[in-house]
Amino acid sequence: MKKKFKFLVLFFCTCLSVSTSAKDLFPDGSIVPDWFRQTELTDINQLGKQYRITDYGIVNDSTLLQKDKIQSVIDKAYQNGGGVIIIPKGTFLTGSLFFKPNTHLYIEKGGTLKGSDDISDFDILTTRMEGQTLQYFAALVNADNVDGFTVSGEGCINGNGLRFWKSFWLRRKFNPKCTNMDEMRPRLLYISNCKDVQVSGLHLMNSPFWTTHFYKCENVKLLNLDITSPSKPVRAPSTDAVDIDVCTNFLIKNCYMNVNDDAVALKGGKGPNADKDENNGANRNIIIEDCKYGSTCHSTLTCGSESILNHNVILRRSTSYGASIILHLKMRPDTPQHYEYILVEDIKGSAKVMLSIKPWNQFFDLKGEKDIKLSYANDIVLRNIELECNNAFGVEKSDQYKLSNFVFENMDIITEINEVDKLKVIDNCTLNKVIVNGKKYK
Repeated sequence: MKKKFKFLVLFFCTCLSVSTSAKDLFPDGSIVPDWFRQTELTDINQLGKQYRITDYGIVNDSTLLQKDKIQSVIDKAYQNGGGVIIIPKGTFLTGSLFFKPNTHLYIEKGGTLKGSDDISDFDILTTRMEGQTLQYFAALVNADNVDGFTVSGEGCINGNGLRFWKSFWLRRKFNPKCTNMDEMRPRLLYISNCKDVQVSGLHLMNSPFWTTHFYKCENVKLLNLDITSPSKPVRAPSTDAVDIDVCTNFLIKNCYMNVNDDAVALKGGKGPNADKDENNGANRNIIIEDCKYGSTCHSTLTCGSESILNHNVILRRSTSYGASIILHLKMRPDTPQHYEYILVEDIKGSAKVMLSIKPWNQFFDLKGEKDIKLSYANDIVLRNIELECNNAFGVEKSDQYKLSNFVFENMDIITEINEVDKLKVIDNCTLNKVIVNGKKYK
């Protein structure tokens, strides 16, 4: 009996130890909430009355603009207490649409919500672009202060961006210094000031500008999405898959991203006094997992260029099929930046560069101040990585930033250029079981 009791005690203690050690932790040691593991897809049958747009005089026609009619269905649902706007099989052309509290969007298999390629079909309003709050064009799908908002289905939102891309490159040829916003282009999806958001199941494609943009949102889940834009025959400029801008608790899971810019970019503000502007802020508790990245992606994860503080960021269990960079830290000399507690683990595949840290001077502007702004990147871990690349360690030394507390662990890297010595610029840099071209580094 005593032996059985001792066994039960030992078994209980072992289970308790395993349970404790198996806790999923953020890089700063805090526990990842269960919310991040709850990934049930949207059930539209729980969201109220369903408003199929073809029941309200809207027809399947890819050339007929029906913006006002579709908006009237959204407004009707809102006035009646909420519900789901159903886009059935077919193609429906629209400009900017605005969802209201308790309204949702569902696109059936074979259904496409298609964006107009005429910028005059998109409203101008106060919005957020490139780390600034300003007057600019609304996105194709917009939701502001719509808690619980969902966009789901098996269909497609097609930004129809070709005309915008051609115009951008023509303008850039005429004026090489023109900015991304000089050629007037809408985004595909913009969600702001919302809590408990889920976007799932859809193909988001051909955005004229950024594909999805989330500003000052909490508890956002992006699940099972395909997010794409082409690199040829016309490159789709600045079509970031996901831009996270001053958000807390954000999950991206089981997504395929292949866009002609960053897959996931963390933003939050720019300029010498960006950290003092109430419109700006930090991104916290971001998890990107079980995703795949195509060869047109400029990076799988970027901090910057419009970013001031990113804390607790995890990129894990993902595969790159030739993305330009796995982890990109853009360091702006005109903006005080701090990137801390970032974990990149269980990554395989190929890329041009594994880690890139260098000054980022695009559209540099100190706004009259004389001195550059000092920035920091610290407590960053890259581990369990099998990668073929051109250059694994693209780290540049600079007086404008300080790098500290980096860990590189359990890595097997094949690279054309081995610049592991560049890691010496990092204060307190640890290498453990790092193999580069067959050579082991401690």
